[in-house]
Amino acid sequence: MIKTGMTTLVVAVATGAAMLPDAALAAGPVRFASDVFVERFQPAPGGRVARVLERADQLHPGDRVIFVVNWKASRDAPFTVTNPLPRAIAFESTADGGEEVSVDGGRTWGPLEALSVRGADGRARRAMPEDVTHLRWRVPGPLAMLGTGQMTYRGVVR
Repeated sequence: MIKTGMTTLVVAVATGAAMLPDAALAAGPVRFASDVFVERFQPAPGGRVARVLERADQLHPGDRVIFVVNWKASRDAPFTVTNPLPRAIAFESTADGGEEVSVDGGRTWGPLEALSVRGADGRARRAMPEDVTHLRWRVPGPLAMLGTGQMTYRGVVR
C-alpha cells in the first residue's frame, strides 16, 4: 500500500530551460494545483460497466491512476512544466500526447519513440512507457494568455 503523500505530484516551472527554485514558484506568475485519482470499474445498470474516478487516499500495486495538473497563469509568456514521476508509478500515457519525456532522470528529452535505454544485458533498446522518469510540457505564450489549462497523464502503481 502506498499513501498518496508518497506519490504527490511534484511540479516545477521553468522559463526557457532554466529551472526555478521552489521559493520562486510561490511568488511566480504561474500557479499549480494537482490531483491524483484511482480509476475503478464497477457494474452499472443494463449489464454495462461504469468507470469511476476516486480521490487516491491509498494506492495498491496494479491500481490505475490519473494525475491532473491544473495551471493558472497571469502572463502571456511561454513556460515549461516539468514533472518527475514518482518511482512507484509506471507511466502509461498523457491525454494529449503533446509532452516530452525523459528516461534518464531529466538529462535528455524527446518523444518516447525517439528515446532508448540500456537493458540489463547492456544493449540499447527502444524506451518503453515504464522507463519514463519525467514528463515535460511546453506551454506557448498564446496558450498561457488563456489564463488556465490542464495536463493529464495516466500510470499504474508498480
